[in-house]
Amino acid sequence: MPRRKRPQGGNALEQVRRQARNLMVALHGEIRAKEVELKRLKEEEASLSRLGGRSASAASNGRAARVSKGGGRRVDWGTILQQLPKQFKASDIRTVSSVKNKRSSEIFAAITRWIEAGSAKRKTRGVYERL
Repeated sequence: MPRRKRPQGGNALEQVRRQARNLMVALHGEIRAKEVELKRLKEEEASLSRLGGRSASAASNGRAARVSKGGGRRVDWGTILQQLPKQFKASDIRTVSSVKNKRSSEIFAAITRWIEAGSAKRKTRGVYERL
């Protein structure tokens, strides 16, 4: 038995589905635009926080970062950098007594912050230069 042809305009259910689909596409576009704007604002906040001398996470929380139980006291990484030789490795940072027991992730995070702040630069793999 042959199928019946659908009317040109479609039935009411098809029209509602088409409208819903168009609304979903438009809504998805708006969401993507807001996500892009939010990402740009977060990047701007992070760069301003670095200029202000605060970490991005502390700035977004509106308060200073907490000290972990195992890490001990807060470290002034700027003074650590000044104690290092002109060219240094991560292992050289461990020779400074106040960061001897820090995790390697914290040390490499500090190196990354120094590079982003323009206080140090990467020479070769594992070798950095204090500026």
